[in-house]
Amino acid sequence: MTPKISIGIVGGAGYTGGELIRLLINHPYANITFIHSRSNAGKPVSSIHQDLVGETPLTFAAELSNDIDVLFLCVGHGEARKFLQENTIAPNVKIIDLSQDFRLQPNTTIDNRSFVYGLPELNKEAIRKANNIANPGCFATAIQLGLLPLAKAGLLEHVHTTGITGSTGAGQGLSTTSHFSWRANNIQAYKTLTHQHVKEISQSLKQLQSGFGEADASGKTTSELNFIPWRGDFTRGIFISSQIDCDLSETELQAMYEDFYQDAPFTVISKEPVFLKQAVNNNKCVIQLEKVGSKLVVHSVIDNLLKGASGQAVQNMNLIFGLDECAGLRLKANYF
Repeated sequence: MTPKISIGIVGGAGYTGGELIRLLINHPYANITFIHSRSNAGKPVSSIHQDLVGETPLTFAAELSNDIDVLFLCVGHGEARKFLQENTIAPNVKIIDLSQDFRLQPNTTIDNRSFVYGLPELNKEAIRKANNIANPGCFATAIQLGLLPLAKAGLLEHVHTTGITGSTGAGQGLSTTSHFSWRANNIQAYKTLTHQHVKEISQSLKQLQSGFGEADASGKTTSELNFIPWRGDFTRGIFISSQIDCDLSETELQAMYEDFYQDAPFTVISKEPVFLKQAVNNNKCVIQLEKVGSKLVVHSVIDNLLKGASGQAVQNMNLIFGLDECAGLRLKANYF
């Protein structure tokens, strides 16, 4: 019998923490030892995540414990590095960080810990050997999975990407643009060409296509990602459309993508038009290729809280501990 993994969670009261709890209480090889939250210490987890009533007796803890195998950090950007600076985590405890604090070179280390970028479709073997994982961003995951096969073939030049995300992508803290009265019947572009995930995406594409995003000797950039994100009138999910110039036929491209993702259980290549509900409430990324003349458009859809956050974090945990990559992640799409 496979022994259960002992798990600690820091930041369990937010969206990603809640999704992580929902996954792990039903994971066959997981046992949650503590869920840390100073502001909710002593309260039942189901008093905050009210859909979990009757599902778990766990309460939020004020104290940390090193009697665990892995620690998930579900805290805000900038808070994970601060947390590790202020708290002593035993060297044998593995860490999976869901913030952006350790994703970008050269800032992937702290003390004696070095973080591996946790996109399984790109770094699976490195993840299996890792002790610390920097979980990818949600937009970054959806865009990268749509572009990685093209980067491996050296086909990326100027990429024009548009993506729309639901209100949960903004986190649980209240803001004007997360209020129902603002979101309802409304769409808005934001962080045009400046979104923080662009650097993360470019770093990964450069792993497969040398020089992506860099200027040549004349100072001209021959390959780059131009990304415009949108806020949408729905709660969860991301829909991405990336456009490039490409001379390959749709048949050749389809074969390229299927070959690249043949060992990726959660990345699916569809020959039919994709839509958001195919990915909501599960850990899949569904990709569709459309070729019109010399233009290629790659559509990719994910759930921002699962494949874009907590689901991918559990996928990384499975890989680190030598489990079935899909353990605890066989989820039903929210189709209706």
